[in-house]
Amino acid sequence: MQWIYKNQPVEQLPTDCVGFVYLITNTESGRMYVGKKLSKFKTTRYRMHKQKNGKKVRKKIRGAVGSDWQAYYGSSDALLKDLEKLGADKFHREILYYCRSKAELNYVEAREQFARRVLESDQYYNGHIRVRVHGSLIINRS
Repeated sequence: MQWIYKNQPVEQLPTDCVGFVYLITNTESGRMYVGKKLSKFKTTRYRMHKQKNGKKVRKKIRGAVGSDWQAYYGSSDALLKDLEKLGADKFHREILYYCRSKAELNYVEAREQFARRVLESDQYYNGHIRVRVHGSLIINRS
């Protein structure tokens, strides 16, 4: 099952996209899940480096690795249980928003969850909302 954005299948994420907010819908029960997914993860590796004076030190190497967004179905245990029981063909995966920063990603996910009142209904798989956002990083980003 592919991700859909504005009724079009998604092959690749935009280059300036840090992540996206999504909606997964169980087509049999109508139950939904609102979440977010990063497009890449930052990694840190260490390598031994020999200095000019002969001393060995660890050198920190930072990089990024692509995420598993194409095969991702959320982190809700109830959703994953239904996915295993019913099969992936019974779920619709839709990207709601592309985000250009982690702060924007966190904010848009929480805004969407609160607007849909996901904790107040059995219509959603969401069991909790966890968010921490600094406002100066999202102002004037719409």
